[in-house]
Amino acid sequence: MMERGYLVSGRYEILDTLGEGGMANVYLAEDTILHRQVAVKVLRMDLQHDQATIRRFQREAKATSELSHPNIVSVYDVGSDNGMQYIVMEYIAGDNLKTFIDKHYPLPLPEVIEMMTQVLSAVQLAHSQGIIHRDLKPQNILVTASGQVKIADFGIAVALNDKSVTQTNSLLGSVHYISPEQARGGMATPQSDIYALGIILYELLMGKVPFSGDSAVTIALKHFHEDIPSLRQFNNQIPQALENVVLRATAKDPAQRYQSAAEMAGDLQTCLDPDRVNEPRFVPAVADSNLAETKVLSDLPNEVRDSELNQPEEAEAEHPADAKAPKSTVATKAKRRLPKWAWWTLGGVGLVILVVVLVLILGKKDVTVPDLSGMSVNEAKLTLQDKNLKIGQTDYEHSDQIARDLVIRSDPSDRTSVKSGSTVNLILSSGAKTYTIGDYHDQDYDTVKAKLKRAGFTVKRKNKNSETVAAGQIMKQSVAAKKKVVPKRTTITLTVSQGPALVSLRDLSTYTKQQAQDYAEGVGLKLTFGTSQYSSDFTSGTVMSQSPAAGTSVASGSTVTLILSKGVEPTSSSSSDADSSSEGQQTEETKTFDKTITLEPATPSDESENASGSSKVAVSTFIIYIGDAKHNLSTVYKKIDKVTTAQKVTLSFEVKNDNSATYRVVRDGVDYANETIKP
Repeated sequence: MMERGYLVSGRYEILDTLGEGGMANVYLAEDTILHRQVAVKVLRMDLQHDQATIRRFQREAKATSELSHPNIVSVYDVGSDNGMQYIVMEYIAGDNLKTFIDKHYPLPLPEVIEMMTQVLSAVQLAHSQGIIHRDLKPQNILVTASGQVKIADFGIAVALNDKSVTQTNSLLGSVHYISPEQARGGMATPQSDIYALGIILYELLMGKVPFSGDSAVTIALKHFHEDIPSLRQFNNQIPQALENVVLRATAKDPAQRYQSAAEMAGDLQTCLDPDRVNEPRFVPAVADSNLAETKVLSDLPNEVRDSELNQPEEAEAEHPADAKAPKSTVATKAKRRLPKWAWWTLGGVGLVILVVVLVLILGKKDVTVPDLSGMSVNEAKLTLQDKNLKIGQTDYEHSDQIARDLVIRSDPSDRTSVKSGSTVNLILSSGAKTYTIGDYHDQDYDTVKAKLKRAGFTVKRKNKNSETVAAGQIMKQSVAAKKKVVPKRTTITLTVSQGPALVSLRDLSTYTKQQAQDYAEGVGLKLTFGTSQYSSDFTSGTVMSQSPAAGTSVASGSTVTLILSKGVEPTSSSSSDADSSSEGQQTEETKTFDKTITLEPATPSDESENASGSSKVAVSTFIIYIGDAKHNLSTVYKKIDKVTTAQKVTLSFEVKNDNSATYRVVRDGVDYANETIKP
């Protein structure tokens, strides 16, 4: 027993005891890393040195960890702590199905069907991966507060290809739910689980199991000798179609049961449909009388054997008149009727007829090769023996659908007609083909992505800025190098460099030269200065315009060009100039005109996929400057965001006399158009 507060492997803190079993104890614990409650199953101390028990315990961990399904209790971790074997599982706060039935019986039929459908869905997944539970019972099915069911305790679950699957003369699992073939010590198959599911469905409907007795042997005998008690006899509200599901699932002959949990679920889901109201009761087919056990005379009591061996000849029984006469008289008459040579002749003819009959009976007949896919070699061997066939060579090949060591197909293939006694070769699965992950750091993303996709991987991209890794190259990978994985089951995420981080340019208007230099140094930009210009709007020595424009995103280390103001343009002091200017002002003429320009978004420079897997869309921002009688080139005339397609823009100008106008267009921080025009 573990005490409260004990840390299993330094991570799982024991909080309480949930239960004690014959093989393991189960504790409620706190995962101190993920901060969630878990169930920790620990192999009992007295079994820690029992290698067979340890293997069985490890087999449970392996069987359950391979199954991921909302109706199967999840396994989070497996390990050993100071020699103690443990499994960390999902903690389910709720009752097991046995307790749930006791508390809530009778259950509404739709609720019964819904709960049973969940169980069947989980069992179907296990069977599809070659795992038989072998101990299905309500005590191993948990019910959450929301009504969701989860199958637990794969303690004796065994993969179909496990050599320990046959346990002759031992009853594994609970006897109330054990199939007839298991009770006889035979091999457990998916149909054995389906039999147990039929008993569980019976218990959900009746609140009790169908068979009971004073001992396990008594109950086991009832499973393969007695019919399942009628549900409708005790509750005529149960539809015949629903009872038929129970009857078919619990047929004594596995071949007459549902061949899969999915088939049983499909039948169950329609059992309340109106078109099945008048469905007849399911009656299993009568077993072949030839399969009845043969008597061995040497095993019979002496008096019975003697009486059978001393019965009169059939020929004598068929002639009552002759039977009344003494045996010596009958024999004398027979000898008189047929001479000795005639008896030899008749004996020879009879022998020939017997040989012919034996040849006809025992001669090789045509048989059909059964479907062996998904079976272990043991199962395939038994199935072939039933058809008087035998296993030949076994070869291996990779398969993504069939588990390792199970049959992919046979040669000849199933449904092929062959002679009795023929040999059938098996192609077994060596498991899914694996791929060794490479080290993709500093490699081109597009090249690596194409290579991985050809191999069958799902590739996802994640973008990240980097000062040291060139744009488009891989910085990180989600699956470590040298790891072997199955491509079709693996998603790999590659983190790709976008180059240095982008800087959104601040509006530097009115900044002094020193202030602009301080800003550029702080964000990692370089400055250049163009020719200073006169301006009545900006103080001399301050920034009047910048390229790229304010708001533009540029990479760290980019160069920004600034134009400084020279202040107000000086005027002539001579009177003649003043007069001339005055005269000119009196005669100046104002003209207006328009200019239509076309704005087109930039073509993306990176055609690779973004993180969502879609291609980049061209989106541009345009800033327009106008220089005329009313506008200054240092002032933004118009800003147009999110331009995705070509669009036309009309610019209006106003000039004096024969003066010209100028416009400048900046696209995404880079000069796009610059023109001087006249009316």
